Amino acid sequence: MRLEHTTFRGRRCLITGGAGFIGSALARRLAALNCELIILDNLSTGKIDNLRSVASSLRVIEGDVRDEKLAERLVAEVDYVFHLAAIPSVPRSVENPQATLETNVKGTLTLLEAAKKTKVKRIIFASSSSVYGNDPAPAKVEDRVGEPLSPYAVSKRAAESLGICFTKLFEVPFVSLRFFNVFGPRQDPMGQYAAVIPLFITKMLAEKSPVIHGDGEQTRDFTFVENVVDANLLAATHDQAIGEIFNVGCGNGTTINELYQILSRLAEREMVPRRIASRQGDVRHSIAQIQKIVERLGYSPQVSVEDGLRQTVAWFKEQR
Repeated sequence: MRLEHTTFRGRRCLITGGAGFIGSALARRLAALNCELIILDNLSTGKIDNLRSVASSLRVIEGDVRDEKLAERLVAEVDYVFHLAAIPSVPRSVENPQATLETNVKGTLTLLEAAKKTKVKRIIFASSSSVYGNDPAPAKVEDRVGEPLSPYAVSKRAAESLGICFTKLFEVPFVSLRFFNVFGPRQDPMGQYAAVIPLFITKMLAEKSPVIHGDGEQTRDFTFVENVVDANLLAATHDQAIGEIFNVGCGNGTTINELYQILSRLAEREMVPRRIASRQGDVRHSIAQIQKIVERLGYSPQVSVEDGLRQTVAWFKEQR
């Protein structure tokens, strides 16, 4: 399923949020495919260090995705836009809804308005499994969503709806990818909004007890970051992707308790986890139904959850 080097050779790509965890993984792959890269990032959470290995292959612009003049200039320069810039945290959105909606919705709208004036080949948008909200089905299907449970979920659903609308009204070639619990090397373990996997690993390696919210039986479709990169490249190169929404996951659920056991074994650490109350805005069960992206784009998750966790634990051990 890996794309040939000729697919992106000589093409110009803009990655918003490209200094972040997922954006930088995408940048490294595109650089290996001989693509000319522009990275737009305000560096609020992204890190230039994430791009150090491909620094010679890209241009980094420190700026805000909501800057209309900047967006127009950059979108006019490129063939593809991979839009990953966002405030990504559910708990943070509960505490500060305005900042989340401003960045995630207005930032997307700014790019779409810029794309109306250009001949950009594709805008690939990073949406989220959180849009499914309280849909009771554990396996989430693209055309069935419930009520959103957080301002972050609202922001992602609004942004992807804007994109589909611009495709229909203005023929802007937009694709939305709903990511499910992405993890991997370089994911930031610091701060109160850090994701569960880097938090668990760093706690275990420091011989401290990780925290589990609720009973730990909530399920997640943990998706290794290189699988997500694959999905982005496929969405950029298949014409039948335009105007569509696709789940990006592995199609398998892992409970937080199971995750804890796997990481304990891989990290060779066994501590009793500390259990606290469930978080506001958290979805109980979230597993991707990936039939649509498999059949239409030829997607296949190349890295299993356990193999991805093994690589991630090894990376965190090396950093220590």
